[in-house]
Amino acid sequence: MTINIYPKVSQAFKPQDYILHEALKNAVEVAIALGQPLLLTGEPGTGKTKLAIKVADLLSKKQGQNYLGEPLIFNTKTTSSARDLFYTYDALSHFQAANIKREEGGGAPKTSDFIELQALGKAIAMTNPTAIDTSKFSTKLDQNAVSSVVLIDEIDKAPRDFTNDILNEIDQYEFKIKEQNCKIKKGDKEQILVIMTSNSEKNLPDAFLRRCVFYHIPFPSDKLLKQIVTTQLGKQTKFTGTALDSIIKKFDAVRKNAVRKPPATAELIAWLKILEMHEFLEKDDVGQRDLLLNNLSVLVKTKEDLEAVKGVFG
Repeated sequence: MTINIYPKVSQAFKPQDYILHEALKNAVEVAIALGQPLLLTGEPGTGKTKLAIKVADLLSKKQGQNYLGEPLIFNTKTTSSARDLFYTYDALSHFQAANIKREEGGGAPKTSDFIELQALGKAIAMTNPTAIDTSKFSTKLDQNAVSSVVLIDEIDKAPRDFTNDILNEIDQYEFKIKEQNCKIKKGDKEQILVIMTSNSEKNLPDAFLRRCVFYHIPFPSDKLLKQIVTTQLGKQTKFTGTALDSIIKKFDAVRKNAVRKPPATAELIAWLKILEMHEFLEKDDVGQRDLLLNNLSVLVKTKEDLEAVKGVFG
């Protein structure tokens, strides 16, 4: 038995391929106008994270604006603290370096060498670089002030204290580096758009929610789904017209029958890419059915769902 090696079907995300529908666009504009974070919920795979990339790209190309072309990203972990969103201090490395210097008879290492700005901290600093003492941290800043989009991904993963502890910082866009006893504040001219995503794994505090603009990304209608798929697959795709309608109908049936985790848009696109790689449309009915069943693992992620959706394909 041999294993076939096919060309890689996944491609880097392109901001121009993201379809920004009117209601979501309006939510972004409201968040910018109010200077409040935009909190996004929705099924995993519906484009919450990719929105920040799209918006940063659009704002950077808007005349009269001075935005970075890519978002600054903070990936929330179950161990994240409020400080981690602004900066990190590597105390262990500092301690080890100090011991080495002491043994060698050298001077003490600088604290600033072990402090690095993180997504929101860097965004705040970049709005006002000439007014900040950059000797207090190791992160390099351009001297030209810039605006930016900050993505705080899956904020609901963090401990509950995380959101409570950043209320003032989100309101005022300022933070303090305790180890250096210095405060960094946002400049008056440049802007920061914070986009937060949540998979609704746990409730967020009311005081935090009051400070956010909220938008829930619904699962796309079949019409929008076809538009998204066509854009993502590119003009060369053979999945058009009735062929695409047929696949989406099967995909809808899988979603309805899945018990634990219905597949989302990202899984559908991956499924179509794999089917196209195997020349699905050139197969007879038996060949197509076998391909659909053999590649169900792209859509469903649990044994329970796998057993539940097999009947969709006869």
